[in-house]
Amino acid sequence: MTPDEFAAIDDLGDWRYVLGGIRAHFRAGTFPDAAALAVAIADIAEAADHHPDIDIRYPDRVLVLLSTHATGGTSTLDAEVARLISETARQRDATAEPVAGQALEIAIDTMDADRIRPFWAAALGYRERDGNLIDPLNVGPALWFQQMDEPRTERGRFHIDVDVPHDGAEARVAAALAAGGTLVTDEFARSWWILADADGNECCICTWQER
Repeated sequence: MTPDEFAAIDDLGDWRYVLGGIRAHFRAGTFPDAAALAVAIADIAEAADHHPDIDIRYPDRVLVLLSTHATGGTSTLDAEVARLISETARQRDATAEPVAGQALEIAIDTMDADRIRPFWAAALGYRERDGNLIDPLNVGPALWFQQMDEPRTERGRFHIDVDVPHDGAEARVAAALAAGGTLVTDEFARSWWILADADGNECCICTWQER
């Protein structure tokens, strides 16, 4: 299921496609209610034999990430399980915050990713997948390497990618600019906007659109 196919589904308004998976963010009311919702989601996952990542945070937040590892993205099974999770959340009076979910990536510009990748894998305790480095516990942000044709000297070699729901991207850009940032370029919007802080450190606000 492509991001465009997912976006065309009418009855999954609690969910947003972000960085290879679909995410929902629920407010359950209390921390025990959040834990109970997570248990109910686990029961749904077991019955469907399709298991999401679930994150519970104080005071009452439940973040759910669904993806199909066998395909390396999303599938119709993700949509089916998402419907069941949303229905369970509604039955428990949990409130969805669709644009709250996001994912972070760290990018390093390099002439030779193979030369520096082992260092970063060892330093972070990460493992390689398709040339990128990922946290084996699925907690920390992914690290990826941007191949350069020539050494970059005029700008930094690190930047942060913030992948957000597509309908929250422009508000995030506006907030960052209002907080003292500058717009480096919007040439690639709506896929990503390149911003910088007052010192020139860069951040990309990214979505799945127009990839």
